[in-house]
Amino acid sequence: MVQTATKIVEATEATAARVARHAAVLSGQLRSLGTTLFPPTARKSLRSFTSGEVARIVGVSDGYLRQLSLDGLGPAPAFGSGGRRSYTLAQVNELRRYLAQVRPREAVQFLPGRRPGDALQIITVANFKGGSAKTTTALYLSQYLALHGFRVLAIDLDPQASLSAMFGYQPEFDIAENETLYGAIRYDDERRPMRDIVRKTYFDGISLVPGNLELMEFEHQTPRAMIDRKARGYDLFFRRVAAAIDEVGDEFDVVVIDCPPQLGYLTIGALNAATAMLVTIHPQMVDVASMSQFLLMTADLMSVIESAGGHLNHDFIRYVVTRHDPNDVPEAQIVALLRNLFGEDVLRATAWKSTAIANAGLTKQSLYELDRGSVGRAAYDRALESVNAVNAEVTQLIQTVWGR
Repeated sequence: MVQTATKIVEATEATAARVARHAAVLSGQLRSLGTTLFPPTARKSLRSFTSGEVARIVGVSDGYLRQLSLDGLGPAPAFGSGGRRSYTLAQVNELRRYLAQVRPREAVQFLPGRRPGDALQIITVANFKGGSAKTTTALYLSQYLALHGFRVLAIDLDPQASLSAMFGYQPEFDIAENETLYGAIRYDDERRPMRDIVRKTYFDGISLVPGNLELMEFEHQTPRAMIDRKARGYDLFFRRVAAAIDEVGDEFDVVVIDCPPQLGYLTIGALNAATAMLVTIHPQMVDVASMSQFLLMTADLMSVIESAGGHLNHDFIRYVVTRHDPNDVPEAQIVALLRNLFGEDVLRATAWKSTAIANAGLTKQSLYELDRGSVGRAAYDRALESVNAVNAEVTQLIQTVWGR
């Protein structure tokens, strides 16, 4: 019996050592790959946009941009082969400010962010079913909003930190201790101001609160804090995410939170902070069944939070159909079922399943970051059209909340 127990302990230790070794090898390889993809600093940068792309994004004609350039007005574009003009995203935002000045009647079109009296929009993207494209949805929404002139704060609440990785950070190497949201919501004296944790990204208009495994500490420490009466009042766990966001809220128009794939304390805090929620759903029956459990559990938790004095008054809740194959008959039936059950709470647009999106993700990029020809023009155009339609619908919901 003793020998058997000893063998089990030895096997457990051997397994732990093997897993640790595999983790170290994989992390090192990912770091090496990141250096190869983004030399020499191993940090991502954003491509420039052609004048045609800028015209579509800003909402003016390419000829108008050309005339501005000839007259020396607005930001000066770079000139490539054949005299092609291109702009960085920072220049696109400079162009927006210029156009808002010279065409004041259209200022809201060029600078669509918050006005005095407009509430900060905090959008959680949630589902505890893996593979529902939750992180992809949060990433593309953040980048779409930034491209269209909004000031965005993206918060990675998932300890797996996939959103942070898409912004060019390898969590175990690039995110130090106390540099996640945990640093701003922890219960001890090591708590930091939220402003110290927010970092700029290569994508002009987007700031990031990164994530890594440190976020799990909040799940472990909260039960202990709940026993300690000192943690009550404003410091109740479900108010901490909202309090941290409040510290920097005036600097942003929209906050997009990528929630972890479980209904833990972090997700509850995000739901309490949110003004809106997007629930991603892959149109497969097993995913729909999982979403049913997610909604039941969420409803129960929301009732508990509200009875404890929480604030759960969302401006809108929408279901986002993701990884959708419009030519798949069973998927079409499931989408029809969802629309029949939830009506307008299901977004009209769906995010299509696409090799273009998958291929872009292989290099930790989105379609917004890639040149049109790099993943096949036809596939790129179809995928981008579906993603833009989803994000435009969410943007319109935000504008409606602001009374526009």
